[in-house]
Amino acid sequence: MVEFRRGLAETGHVEGSVLAIDFRWADGQYDRLPVLAKELVRPGVSLIVATGGILSAQAARAATASIPIVFTSGYDPVALGLVPSLNKPGGNVTGVSIFASQLSAKRMGILQQLLPSTAITMLVNPKNPNAPVELEDARSAAALTGQPIRVLNASSEGDFR
Repeated sequence: MVEFRRGLAETGHVEGSVLAIDFRWADGQYDRLPVLAKELVRPGVSLIVATGGILSAQAARAATASIPIVFTSGYDPVALGLVPSLNKPGGNVTGVSIFASQLSAKRMGILQQLLPSTAITMLVNPKNPNAPVELEDARSAAALTGQPIRVLNASSEGDFR
């Protein structure tokens, strides 16, 4: 958040003078995202930055068709229906995607080279809506390398025991 504020200040947008930043957190309760997004949509709002993954961007998009939305995502926003295309996202939604899912095969290949006889275990939060996509990517990548993968689910501190 420090770098975000610094970048804004460098362009003359100093919090407290011409800029107010209003935060919302779902605290892992993803069903709250639509309500939180609607709270942000009000007169005078110039921009919504949705950094909580694809679900926060989808909630913001559903809440407004006029306020610009900038998102971050680890997955293909076109495949997830957030924008119609990468080169022309159209509408009021744009953002940055690192396409993390496309790196799964590369990660598995590197792990196999470094630790060829080590079993791979993936820790997954089953409550995270991105978990099924991440898990499928990892399983597909593991199958390509012939490396077995074990999945452990944990969504709270108590699950780690």
